[in-house]
Amino acid sequence: MKIVRYSIGSKTEYGILDGEQIQVIDGTPFPEIKKLDQSRKQSEVKLLAPCEPTKIVAIGLNYHSHAKEVGQPAPEEPIMFYKPSSSVIGPEEKIYNPGSTRVDYEAELGVVIKTQATKVSEKDAMKYVLGYTCCNDVSARDWQKNDSQWTRAKGADTFAPCGPWIETDIDPGNVLLEAYLNGECKQSVNTSDLIFDVPSLIIYISRFITLFPGDIISTGTPAGISPMKSGDTIEIKVEGIGTLRNYMA
Repeated sequence: MKIVRYSIGSKTEYGILDGEQIQVIDGTPFPEIKKLDQSRKQSEVKLLAPCEPTKIVAIGLNYHSHAKEVGQPAPEEPIMFYKPSSSVIGPEEKIYNPGSTRVDYEAELGVVIKTQATKVSEKDAMKYVLGYTCCNDVSARDWQKNDSQWTRAKGADTFAPCGPWIETDIDPGNVLLEAYLNGECKQSVNTSDLIFDVPSLIIYISRFITLFPGDIISTGTPAGISPMKSGDTIEIKVEGIGTLRNYMA
């Protein structure tokens, strides 16, 4: 099931996408979906970021291939950082460079939280997941290198493209994740290469940080990162979800 968030006229709604038709949801899909007897055509709406997270908890160095690429050992615990809600944009929107000398894409699988999660147990971890989306952890490398923490480098406005929707029915531990820069494949990996899988991340993060409905865990990027320049098109593709396309302004 594909859950979309979109604007139509002056209204913002959630719905379930089936082909070209969207069945409207009553309110939000959190914590449960209530369908209305009302539909929209996809051609009539503008797709937005598929949820409104209070925060994105992102994970650094979480693919074996990426750890090898940067010459570092696999971390013993997940490396967490925040991307603020103000950094979120949706599909087909522009990424802006606010003065960095190098802005990179990072293809990532995003996990969308369904209900408030605090100190989650191993057996219950996946009960807190609504579904999955494509994420781009846009990163300013010079700022990441020079700053003592990653707030500016990872959290600038437009640095968290997400979408195009939330897919509820994939196996997050066994899907193909790819990035295409101007049509050329730059990153390609199966999520089985993750160092810390989705249940492990939910358990670990929720020990310290309460996750709210609509929050996103951005699970890390594989090898193959490189910079974007003005005019580039960047596409993040996740098997079973679809394609998140954005443009460098």
